[in-house]
Amino acid sequence: MADFAQLPDGLTPPIDDGTADHLLDLTRPSVPLEATDGRRVDLSAIGGRIVLYVYPMTGKPGVDLPQGWNEMPGARGCTPQSCAFRDHFAELRALGVDAVFGLSSQSPADQREAAERLHLPFALLSDEQGAFRDALKLPAFELGGRAYLKRTTLIIDDGRIAKVFYPVFPPDRNAADVIAYLAVGR
Repeated sequence: MADFAQLPDGLTPPIDDGTADHLLDLTRPSVPLEATDGRRVDLSAIGGRIVLYVYPMTGKPGVDLPQGWNEMPGARGCTPQSCAFRDHFAELRALGVDAVFGLSSQSPADQREAAERLHLPFALLSDEQGAFRDALKLPAFELGGRAYLKRTTLIIDDGRIAKVFYPVFPPDRNAADVIAYLAVGR
């Protein structure tokens, strides 16, 4: 059984395959998503600065990861990434971030379980049907016959994608990288 809170040694870093190059300066699409706090969130209706971190799948205690998960570059690390955003949430808010969301293609029930178990102070969003992924043409990969989102973080300022972090590695450093970017006045 995997310890989801720790990144194993020897993970292969993802490469920049160019599949996120088109995202900069796009406006966010109007796609309502089910949130772990019970709301339906349409990111196009939220003003201000949003940090949206996109990840493949949060592991669940007692459930094995898909076969080949650790060998897939960039797949492992969703729990450490979410925990880092949780731990740096106040710092992000102090730097002018109005909202933080995590997004994956997991079911709303799986997202709720992860948000509660990890004590996240922000909502996770479910793109289980892939509508948001398709609208933005987000980077994705397939493993075991299922599509997963590649780890990507977007800073959205008043509806426009102002910064794209891709590829994201190591995932547990992503929140600190976002803070470093925001701290220099971007």
